[in-house]
Order: sequence, then C-alpha cells, then structure tokens
Amino acid sequence: MANFRDILNYFRPYWWLSIFSIAASSIYEILDLVVPYGIGQILNVLSDQPLDKPLQRAIATISSLTNNPVNKSFELGVLLSLVFIVTVLKAPTQPWLTSWFHWDIILKARRDQNQKAIEKILTLPLEFYDENNPGRIAGRVAKGLFNHTWTYPEIAGQLIPKLFLVLGIFVFIWFVDWRVAVIFLISFVIILGYSLRKLQQLIWYENRLDKYMENTESRTSEIITNIKTVKAFATEAKELERQKRRLIRELKVTEARVHKGYVNLNTWQKTMTQFCVFTLLGLTLVETVKGQISLGHFVMTLTLSSMAYSELDPITFLAEIFARRYSSMLRFHEFLKLPMRVDGLRLLEERNTSDNPYKFTGKVEFLHVDFGYQSQRPVLQDINLLIEPYQTVALVGRSGSGKSTLVKLLLRYFEPQQGQILIDGQDIRSLDVGSYRRRLAIVHQEVDVFNGTLLDNLRYGKPDATFEQVKEACRISRLDEVIQHLPQGYYTVVGQRGVRLSGGQRQRLGIARALVVEPDVLIFDEATSSLDYESERSIQLAMRSILGTRTTIIIAHRLSTIREADKIVVLDQGKIVEIGNHDELLRHKGIYHRLHSLQETGELVS
Repeated sequence: MANFRDILNYFRPYWWLSIFSIAASSIYEILDLVVPYGIGQILNVLSDQPLDKPLQRAIATISSLTNNPVNKSFELGVLLSLVFIVTVLKAPTQPWLTSWFHWDIILKARRDQNQKAIEKILTLPLEFYDENNPGRIAGRVAKGLFNHTWTYPEIAGQLIPKLFLVLGIFVFIWFVDWRVAVIFLISFVIILGYSLRKLQQLIWYENRLDKYMENTESRTSEIITNIKTVKAFATEAKELERQKRRLIRELKVTEARVHKGYVNLNTWQKTMTQFCVFTLLGLTLVETVKGQISLGHFVMTLTLSSMAYSELDPITFLAEIFARRYSSMLRFHEFLKLPMRVDGLRLLEERNTSDNPYKFTGKVEFLHVDFGYQSQRPVLQDINLLIEPYQTVALVGRSGSGKSTLVKLLLRYFEPQQGQILIDGQDIRSLDVGSYRRRLAIVHQEVDVFNGTLLDNLRYGKPDATFEQVKEACRISRLDEVIQHLPQGYYTVVGQRGVRLSGGQRQRLGIARALVVEPDVLIFDEATSSLDYESERSIQLAMRSILGTRTTIIIAHRLSTIREADKIVVLDQGKIVEIGNHDELLRHKGIYHRLHSLQETGELVS
C-alpha cells in the first residue's frame, strides 16, 4: 500500500533544492512583515512616541556612520528606506529564488515519474492487462502525475511559507505583548487543528468519489472503444442509463458529503476567525488606552493578527486541495508498486538492434510441461512435443484447449510450472529473454497497428531494416498488392490502430512485419479466423510461400489453413490427444476427423 512517504519520495532527487526554495519562499513571506512593523514605527514617530529600543540603537548606529543627527526626519528616512528594501528591492529576486525553482523541481520530477510509469506499463505481466481496462490504467497515471505537478508549487510555494509567516507574526506580537501573542497562537492553532481534522475525515469521501469517477471514466473509455458493438446491438439507451446512474451516485457523494462538508467547515472557520479578530481588537485597544502599548504597536498588532487570520482561508484552501488530490496521488504510487516480471528491467535496458547473440535452427521441444493461470486449475498437462527445424506444425482443438497458452509459454510470457521448453537443446529460461524473443515472431488474430506510416509499422521490430528487406517481406506477404494502391505508398499514415486498413490488409501487414525481423520461429495465432473468404485466401497464399523457410507454428480454427502442415497437433482439455498430418488424422477418425467433418458440413465448432 502507498502512503504519504511515497508522495514525499516523488521529489527525492530534488530534496536539497526543495529545501532551498521553500526556505527562500518562507524568508520572503516573513520579510513582508517588516512593512506593517515599519508603518507602526512611523506612526510612533509622527505621534511623538518612542521607537522600539532595538530600532533606536540601529538608527543611532546609522547616524554615527553617516554623520547625520538623529531627528524626526532622519528616523522617518531610515524607516522608509527599510520599507523600500523589503518591497521594491526584493521584487526582482523573489520570482527567481522561489517560483523558478518550484516549477523546475516539479517539471523534472514529472519527467522522472512519467518515465517510471512507462517502465511499469512495459514490464507488468500480461495477465494484468487481461484484468484491467487500458482507459483505467492511463487515467490513473495521467491523474496522478497531473495532481503531483500542480500540488507541489501550492504546498512548497504557498502553504509551508504561509505557516512560517504565521510563526513570524507570533514572534513580532510576542515582543509587543506576550499575553496577546499567546491568545493569538492558541486561537490560531485551535481553528487550524479543527479544520485539518475535518479535512482528514473528508479525505475518505474523496477517496470513495475518486473510485466512482474512475469506474465511470473506465466505462466511457470502453464505450468509445466498442462503439461499433454498442450501435450494432442498439444498446445506446442502456449504456446511457448505466452511466446516468453512476453520475447520479457521484453527484450524491460530491454534494451531500464532500461539498457540504467543505461549506460547513468554511462557515465555522470564518465565524471563529472574525470572533478572534474582534477579541484581539478589544484586548489591544484596552492595552493602548492604558498606555501599556504605543499607537504604532496597536496598529502593528492589529494589522499582523488580521494578516495571520486572513491566511487561514488560503491555508485551509490549500489543505483542501491537497486532500482532494491525495487519493489519486496514492493510487498512482500503488500502480508504481505493482510487481513486475523478473525479466522486465533487463528488457528495458536492451537495445533492439541487429546484433543478436542467438541464431537458432528452430528445433523446439516441450518436455512434460504443466501450466495453469491459477495453480488449482491446470490449462496444460504433461505436454510432450517435438518440432523439427523448418517444420510446419499446426495446433488445433476446441476453444480453451490450451493452444494459445502453449505459444505464450514458448514466447516466455509465462513460465511453466513443471517441465522444460527447449530450443536447439537449450532451456529457454537460461536465455536472455529480449534476445531470445527477437528470434521469434508472431502474427496475432488482431494485428496491433500503431498510428504512423506503414513503413514505421513494418520496421517496428527491426528499426534498422533496409528498404529492400521491407519490400521483400511485403512481396512474400502480398502486402505489396495493397501498397501500390495507397496514396503515399509506404509513407501512408495508417491511423490510430490502423483504422484506414481493412482486416485482411492488417493481417498482411502483421505477416510482413514478422518477416522483416527474419525470425527463426514464426507463429500464426488464428491469423485468418476473422477474415472474409477472399482475404483469407490471400493470407493462405502468403502463408504457403513461407512454409519450409523456417519453423512455423500455426494456431487455427479453420482447418482449411493447415492442410499442408507437416504435423498437426490436436489438443483437448490441456492434453495432446492426437498428432499426425492431415490425411493420417482423417484416417484415425478421432477428434480432428470430427472437427473437420463439422467444418465441412458448415456446423459450428465449440
């Protein structure tokens, strides 16, 4: 679980710079107290009352150094000079010693933490993304970074210096009348303490509200992503009603709990503040009438105490802002604390270049492999399979039989709980994961396309690939037939998630991208299952031209795509139940024969 210490550690590399900027801001705030003090002393001079003894000694010293006699004009000149120094002369330096550093710190910290968030996104295990909505993840990161960015200048540049300002006011009043100072301090602490206690209670509601809002935003993101499905099933009214209920719930928490709580707190605080200011006015007025304090001290004390009480509003407001943002900042740090894969950091340190220490013949062997996403529910059981170099092997079976899981283990997305997976006789767990994966390539059922040019997408796995290598891969995958009709050819921008390409075109792009990296093992994960007949035929022709050039593994629902495979492996309930080529398995009249018959007659296969 994340805590307040994590929020402080957000700025750890810049702590000394933070201390300097906070100290500078606090000093400038305290220097502002010289103005009401100087004006109070000017009133004493004008009303022929004595100046404070430390000030008298300072004026006497200045008189001796300048050879000027001490008189009313000289005293007023010294006091005006003092006010000039702490107002006019400090103005050019204050922004550079305060605001500049506050934002310099936060902008650098945002860069650092944003990088950490991206590293976390890249190194989290795949199962995390199976369970969490992308919009929710992106929203948590963006909101956490945003609130850190805007909270620091407010806390370091305003809240903490204002607290030092109040402390400085207490010291000034103490030298005038310690009894008034004590009453001021006690009343201020009581008001501030009660306000902070109430804010702490409101944080719980803020946290609850934050979760509600995250759920609403997540669902909105899903609606946008799946808008075609929403429209296809005409569920617009249902989705709107669901979101309306969530928005009403948010409003109830916001208005009845959060907003009402802040208004009640603000009402109590203002009432108490005005009462305390009036009380101090009465006390200092009595002291002045009795002659115990001068007119200048009366004005200064009343001015300073009013200044201090007036700071309660911004202090509480800043604390309120912090309370509102606290939850989202903690949730950001909870995200950063999620466990990553052991090999995650090593992958980040690698460089995707053509210099790869591995080159495999493509011999793959599964030895007594067991695996389950949950230990009590095995997905694969005692898998033994040998794939020879340059062999084409197809994996078939009902949905949930373990075909895709077998490939995920080969790609080292997960580790087997029992057994070994060997490539060219080496346990893949002993190999550097990044270099190993670059010798493999996979074409998914839904090809991921990045917003950019076609060429950028083709070179994604191998940025230093030559244009001739890219063209050859496009020829083999038959993508060149598509490219010649595109407006800018290879430099055509394909849009977010490749929206400007059809499903078949994206599949050809996926095959070409895989071929560009020249893999030793090429995997097709149901690459034609969602395509129309014409697109499927084009992909089959592209796949046929690849067979025999490298080890190829094909996961297929449509058995028409695997007739020419050297070996067909039939899985059922996580076990291999049949192995053979197309003709052998048909003669065997087992599960493959049944699946083939069902597809030939057009019946559904579950």
